[in-house]
Amino acid sequence: MDLLRLLDKYVHFLAVEKGASRLTIEAYTRDIMRFIESKGDRETQTLERADVERFLDVLHKEGKKVRSILRALSSLRGFLKFLLLEGQIREDPSRDVDLPKRTLSIPGFLTEKEMERLLNSPFTGRNGPRDRAIIELLYATGLRVSELVNLRLQDLSMEGGFLLVMGKRSKERIVPIGSCALSAIKEYFEASKPKGPYLFPGKKGRRLTRQAVWKIIKKYGRFVTSRVSPHTIRHSFATHLLKGGADLRSLQLLLGHEDISSTQIYTHVDKERLKEAIERLHPRGR
Repeated sequence: MDLLRLLDKYVHFLAVEKGASRLTIEAYTRDIMRFIESKGDRETQTLERADVERFLDVLHKEGKKVRSILRALSSLRGFLKFLLLEGQIREDPSRDVDLPKRTLSIPGFLTEKEMERLLNSPFTGRNGPRDRAIIELLYATGLRVSELVNLRLQDLSMEGGFLLVMGKRSKERIVPIGSCALSAIKEYFEASKPKGPYLFPGKKGRRLTRQAVWKIIKKYGRFVTSRVSPHTIRHSFATHLLKGGADLRSLQLLLGHEDISSTQIYTHVDKERLKEAIERLHPRGR
């Protein structure tokens, strides 16, 4: 059967039965379309391991990073699993394909002093209280920017001091909020009552865009460092929390990682902390 027609069915399956977001579906579609293009023909009868290996080789020659290649392979495997369930193929041609080795890179983060300088920025103007609340909340919770812009007023409990966050694959988690962020949100509410259902609405009560949050952080971050972004603040939250004594399992729950291996990129902090402990406490370490 024609792979493009099956891709249309898969997109419908993702949207209706899996409840995947528009951005997720677009990313999967791009990856699978690239595979179909590299395959050369569109028939399921000719699907074999060599097609998958050729696809990965094309991505490698284009200079794609290992992380991007693994993501593309993950998209393709989801599609191939769907074809198996539909009875369109008898076996998964990607099953025994050798995966490129992924190197864990230490994510960029701000030092505690840099973060303090960012939070002490002069949040002036009509949207100053809102901008401060956004940055305080990102640092207090480690939210992804996509999770922040989707927050609704009903997801916030000022009395309880927590947020109900909708993470990836529509998985909910409860995230506590510190007093500084709660104070910033209170000041934001006092300065301007949000219009519409969202905690941080954009124009006409619509959801604030991720690009708008990125610009807000760049606006204030330029006085501190060029390295600041929403993801930098998320990494700073995780790094500073671990440095303060939190364990990886707790951090995994707070960040909304499905797999502990995603949280293990922060083990560099644990190693530094252990080294400091040995130097401070061990008789031969001083």
